Amino acid sequence: MTTNKYTRTPIHIPAPLRSYTDGQTIINVQGNSVGDALDDLTRQFPVLKQHLFDEEGALRTFVNIYLNDEDIRYLGHISTVLSEDDELSIVPSIAGGCPETLSTVGTRLSPEELRRYQRHLSLPEVGVEGQTKLKAASVLIVGVGGLGSPLGLYLAAAGVGRIGLVDFDIVEESNLQRQVLHGVSDVGRSKLASASDRIREVNEFVTLDLHETRLTSENAIDIISDYDLVADGTDNFPTRFLVNDACILTGTPNVYASIFRFDGQVSVFGMPDGPCYRCLYPEPPPPGMVPSCAEGGVLGVLPGLVGALQATEVIKLILGIGEPLVGRLVLIDALSTKFRTLTVRKDKDCPVCGTRPTVTALIDYEEFCGIPTNDAPTSEDQSVPEMTVFELDELRRQNRAPFVLDVRKPFEAEIADLGADQLIPVEELSDRLGEIQVALDREILVHCRSGGRSAKAVIILQENGFLRAVNLKGGIQAWSEDIDPTVLVY
Repeated sequence: MTTNKYTRTPIHIPAPLRSYTDGQTIINVQGNSVGDALDDLTRQFPVLKQHLFDEEGALRTFVNIYLNDEDIRYLGHISTVLSEDDELSIVPSIAGGCPETLSTVGTRLSPEELRRYQRHLSLPEVGVEGQTKLKAASVLIVGVGGLGSPLGLYLAAAGVGRIGLVDFDIVEESNLQRQVLHGVSDVGRSKLASASDRIREVNEFVTLDLHETRLTSENAIDIISDYDLVADGTDNFPTRFLVNDACILTGTPNVYASIFRFDGQVSVFGMPDGPCYRCLYPEPPPPGMVPSCAEGGVLGVLPGLVGALQATEVIKLILGIGEPLVGRLVLIDALSTKFRTLTVRKDKDCPVCGTRPTVTALIDYEEFCGIPTNDAPTSEDQSVPEMTVFELDELRRQNRAPFVLDVRKPFEAEIADLGADQLIPVEELSDRLGEIQVALDREILVHCRSGGRSAKAVIILQENGFLRAVNLKGGIQAWSEDIDPTVLVY
């Protein structure tokens, strides 16, 4: 039975968008179709419109709408008629069987390994044969941070014979809240050095390959092609699309996971006849549209929960058991302790894994994701006037400091503060311009954590008559690094 305009349909709101719905996780809306329901949702919460629709009113490609467990793109798009018991879910992008080429010839378990893995050997689905498969397998973990920590620990403990680690970062104090591979004594060390020491403590029989480098279009094929599986623990969109495309081009299964605040996602991409990440999210969100974990936060235990599921999928693929998450996306809501599974279909028109692929080699993923490089700024970036932290410091010494507007979230200001005159989150700025307590002709210095959100805010201010608005280049991070190290970096 179809609905009428008075029937209410629940829409599940993901963590990245709940700040715009007053923290509500489920919103009841009215409407006869999916489009009607979304219209009612944006009427109740107008700020959501820019996150769900582009300037032409089309649904954004990096936001998927699911009707029950099906993507509406395969059901008739937003014109799909709703039934009485239907539920809608907004799923934004948030940063079976093992390959037949895996051979166990010549691989044997030593007596020490037989003793170590006896709890595996007693499982009929694993046994000596399965444990030998694990020893013969090779897995590349991209990123040894929040997700890479449980991945590295559990895959090593399970007896995966060769594990590759890719990372180029150092351990920071703020990592310790969730990245359990690292400890207090590791702060300032290479993450790879810290991770390798910890993993070797877990299992001395594991061979570790350390790739202390940034994964790029130049090296990804060479690195990934040397492994049976990839476990994607990245935290940014350029690397995520890079990993996906490199896996498709090399025929390497990609066990994917992502985390944000209290939400997680897990799936398996790149399997024969299965979808890839681009089938789920054809395009990345614009820079700054989806906040990073540093900006939005993440529950410290969430990477453990999601990473353990990711490691489970890796082990299932190696063993060739169970039902891997091929064509399925698991959504984890840690606040409500709810798990939901949605269908992900292979897109025949996918530019990477479709029937007529147009991406046959790796591309510039920073450019693809709209992130400017230092040596090639975009015209939009050039139009945003900037002030350096050195210039701000000098003005303050001369008692000529401009009006300072902080466009971060309130909780961020509690962590680190530059003594702003006013705080208005950038996503609320357009609706709160009347609250800015400064004359139109006075200089306004806008800052955020690293300069991205504040650049957007400067454009909004200038378009509304605040012509002397300027961006603090590098934001809080630059101030801490170059001026005052007592200001916390997060």
